[in-house]
Amino acid sequence: MHDRAATRVRALVAAGLLALAGTACSGQDGPGGADPDRIDVVAAFYPLQYVAERVGGDAVRVTGLAQPGVEPHDLELSPRQVGEINDAELIVYLKGFQTAVDEAIAQSGEDRAFDVAAVQPLLAAAGGHVHDDEDGAGEDHAPGGGKDPHVWLDPTRLATIGERLAERLGDLDPERAAGYTERAGALRTELEKLDQEYAEGLRTCQRREIVVSHTAFSYLAERYRLEQIGISGLSPEAEPAPQRLAKVAEEAREHGATTIFFETLVSPKVADTIAREVGARTAVLDPIEGISPGATGDYLSIMRENLTTLRTALGCA
Repeated sequence: MHDRAATRVRALVAAGLLALAGTACSGQDGPGGADPDRIDVVAAFYPLQYVAERVGGDAVRVTGLAQPGVEPHDLELSPRQVGEINDAELIVYLKGFQTAVDEAIAQSGEDRAFDVAAVQPLLAAAGGHVHDDEDGAGEDHAPGGGKDPHVWLDPTRLATIGERLAERLGDLDPERAAGYTERAGALRTELEKLDQEYAEGLRTCQRREIVVSHTAFSYLAERYRLEQIGISGLSPEAEPAPQRLAKVAEEAREHGATTIFFETLVSPKVADTIAREVGARTAVLDPIEGISPGATGDYLSIMRENLTTLRTALGCA
């Protein structure tokens, strides 16, 4: 476990000016030193927390930065959370997705960061249906300029992230490397089963266009041969221009869309407007950026709920 001790020392030294905030606010219950027998991992938002917990098992202590019910794009870190980042032995994040997390890592955590965007190259936003900024569907809040960060919506890509995370944990903790590899393999098996369910469930549908509140579904669209029509760009809280709303309504009518999708953590107001305009219903299609307060499901169960919703909306046999 010598490598773990050395990593912790480097982390504390590198904290610099942020160390004072971390020391003052993390206290005895903070991650650093909470359990010397486990790797302290900070995960920036829910899907990454899910993977870290599944791959790490009892060998890790995972702290999630984005709380249930909070839209993770605009996360603002408290002093305690800065301290948690400072103390962590590994920080699992997606560069460009959360500005505050990026800044904290740049200050003190680059040598302990695991960027999932470096594991899986990001797709251009919109999944084959890219809209110009002039109609109000700008690709704002996108890492790399117009890239969709929602890589976890393709289960096979998430499985690869889990495997690379297992390798990184094994480097930190060689004595338990085999366990990380085994759990990553078990996760891949479950995710490949989910992928097969999606492929079979969406194989034969009357429609393949999904009208969504923001363009978070590029990976889902590419993997399962769907076409994404986004009301807004990559920022879920962006207000679309009136001409954008008119264009989306026109496309929804053209494709015979019966459902306009909205999200759990974002107001359905705009989706309701389009639905009334074209005589469609609304339904939740969850990008799984976070978990709603009191939710009892996990990544797998929410993905399966999404599949059921899609099959109904698209008229799949």
